[in-house]
Amino acid sequence: MAKLLVIGCGGVAQVAIQKCCQNDGLFTELVLVSRTKAKCDALKEKLAGKTKTVISTAEVDADNVAALCVLIRDVRPDAVLNLALPYQDLSVMEACLECGVDYIDTANYEPENTDDPAWREIYEKRCKELGFSAYFDYSWQWAYDERFRKAGLTGLLGTGFDPGVTSVFVAYAKKHYFDEIHTIDILDCNGGDHGYPFATNFNPEVNLREVSAPGSYWEDGHWIEIPAMSIHREYDFPQVGRKDMYLLHHEEIEALARNLPEVKRIRFFMTFGQSYLTHMKCLENVGMLSTTPVEFNGQQIVPIQFLKTLLPDPASLGPRTVGKTNIGCIITGVKDGKEKTIYIYNVCDHQECYKELGCQAVAYTTGVPAMIGAAMVLSGQWSKKGVYTTDEFDPDPYMQMLNEYGLPWVVEENPETVA
Repeated sequence: MAKLLVIGCGGVAQVAIQKCCQNDGLFTELVLVSRTKAKCDALKEKLAGKTKTVISTAEVDADNVAALCVLIRDVRPDAVLNLALPYQDLSVMEACLECGVDYIDTANYEPENTDDPAWREIYEKRCKELGFSAYFDYSWQWAYDERFRKAGLTGLLGTGFDPGVTSVFVAYAKKHYFDEIHTIDILDCNGGDHGYPFATNFNPEVNLREVSAPGSYWEDGHWIEIPAMSIHREYDFPQVGRKDMYLLHHEEIEALARNLPEVKRIRFFMTFGQSYLTHMKCLENVGMLSTTPVEFNGQQIVPIQFLKTLLPDPASLGPRTVGKTNIGCIITGVKDGKEKTIYIYNVCDHQECYKELGCQAVAYTTGVPAMIGAAMVLSGQWSKKGVYTTDEFDPDPYMQMLNEYGLPWVVEENPETVA
């Protein structure tokens, strides 16, 4: 029995909250907070009479540590699930430390304005230290490890699908299928069609920054950085078909490289259609992906934030998106002295997600693992003190809950590999 404070009420948060209500034997009370309290109130009303979980709502600015502390001390939750934007991760972690509460999130921290001259010197230094362009990386949050240990708190980072489930897949494979892992290819395929010429399936601001950043991968003990979207492959995804995919930097690579030193290469690929790539390149070329404020009619606006207001809200895509996602890991290594390859993955149907929770599959595949990560911490099954990623715990109970709460997985032996 636990009380969970959930920060954020976007598409992913609404999935996670509804899944918490399905698990009302553990989540006996939820406190939903956002900058826009009306979103929380609307979801509370939607869930009225459908769950035993007691739900209350409040308003908070997640950038304001003092305001967060007032809220946390008033609510007295057993844990905080941070589903706001990645920009708020550090402020929420600070508040959790000050108030003595466990912390859980789905995406690593990134500063809001990476073009701000005040940050350039910091970024350039971090890029040299880390070996890749540090627009977003785990080191900001890993720096909190000692403080969380001393406070006796658990900080669970990145319990979405990727990062999150993909890292658990690797831990599960290491526990049950391999003595030693040599290569990991993480493949994220969205085979859905929403009918728009251009839209993003999660927060446009975060999505477009991620895709337009330089790509990088881990090989032979160091980072190899490449221009954005410059490595292309095709893959025939089960239940989806053959799709174009591109190599990106993704944060779970950092954790897996650190925690599995025997791995020789780790890469991350995501599928994109040509219409998406063409629109994104045009927007980038005219400056619409910039985080640097510009003056327009006497007001300061941030181009990428203005673009976000013009694009379809990802939460609105559910009723019109058809098709499936396929996200998983192709893993090679050795078992009992013999070479072995497996593909461990989940397939999720957009319309099935809409029928169940009124969302599309990208929100579903992130929101369900967010609930599961919170359940792991609150139940005590994942209770190490410090700051950790999902690959650092026993994967079995997490994998079991994936099957129970709508994300069943498959292990395929001897799959097609990626060149």
